[in-house]
Amino acid sequence: MPDRPPPSNPFGWIGEETAHRARAGLLRTLRPRPADSPLLDLASNDYLGLTRHPETVGAAVAAARRWGAGATGSRLVTGSTALHAELEREIAEFTGFEAALVLSSGYAANLAALTALTARGSLIVSDAGNHASIVDGCRLSRADTAVVPHADPEAVRKAIDGHDGRALVVTDSVFSVDGDAAPLLEHAAVAREFGAALVIDDAHGLGVLGDGGRGAPHAAGLAGAPDVVTTVTLSKSLGSQGGAVLGPAHVIDHLVNAARTFIFDTGLAPAAAGAALASLRLLRREPGLAERAREVSASLYTRLTSAGLAAVRPDAAVVSVRAPSAAAALRWAADCRAEGLGVGCFRPPSVPDGVSRLRLTARADLTDEQIEGAVDVIVRTAPPM
Repeated sequence: MPDRPPPSNPFGWIGEETAHRARAGLLRTLRPRPADSPLLDLASNDYLGLTRHPETVGAAVAAARRWGAGATGSRLVTGSTALHAELEREIAEFTGFEAALVLSSGYAANLAALTALTARGSLIVSDAGNHASIVDGCRLSRADTAVVPHADPEAVRKAIDGHDGRALVVTDSVFSVDGDAAPLLEHAAVAREFGAALVIDDAHGLGVLGDGGRGAPHAAGLAGAPDVVTTVTLSKSLGSQGGAVLGPAHVIDHLVNAARTFIFDTGLAPAAAGAALASLRLLRREPGLAERAREVSASLYTRLTSAGLAAVRPDAAVVSVRAPSAAAALRWAADCRAEGLGVGCFRPPSVPDGVSRLRLTARADLTDEQIEGAVDVIVRTAPPM
């Protein structure tokens, strides 16, 4: 047999891509945090400060002891417990929807809603600033997808006008990069004009917006509407992990039978379900937590902009501060960390507009002294603009 050249390394291209990311300041690495981190945390999505609340943690422990460490199977086999059903009933009632379905993550919830409520020939109209889970849901749905300019109801109207068949408009309620809110009422009006459904990802609204934190759809008067479906995460304001789809009961029943990320995924761990339920009950008991989170974000914005930084006015609990480059944003975040402050650092491809920034998340449990100290660090370490 003739000599053959040695096989090439099928992953050799990764080294070149890694070097390219490093040169552009876009290389990402894992940084495990200790349980007792000394950093003041403005990077996590623990908006209400409930992740370490004794009742939340205690409920997680109690659920694990009663139900075990894992759900043991998919929800349709052995993975549904009475705890899951209790959480679904209470989160639906709290947010104003008829029914809810709990999944293993907010990402899975968006994939479930978008793939199960569309088909080939359907049209999805998606905001350009939507979260990656929505982008992936659109791709997996096999529907035709029109990506429209950010927060532009007229662009939605133009995209959907003339489509003959099933249509769906999808938007974040609060966008995760800049923390600005979507024009939900205007989107709903356009969707209804054409008989389309409206899907709202309320990951950053639940627990922060609406009466007592009931969410952006509730605040807009859209909760419980027959043509509106909402997805939420349990990992932000509720301090746990998991996600849920909320909507009319017959829509939720359809997802049980058609959503692959529900049917084929192991159910949410009982500890996470128990923790989320405890946090939800805490929020019902202390509705002022939502208002406090908004107050903290407004205070951060006012202080930072007064100091001359380019921050985006927050509509919920996310405060975005622009940086001159990806490398500058990375150094800025590292300098903050060295000063005892943890902040988020968003760079391409995580930012739809290509502009790198620090992303700060307000927490309801921050004191005025902590806010003042955090602003001082951010301002002192800011790169030249």
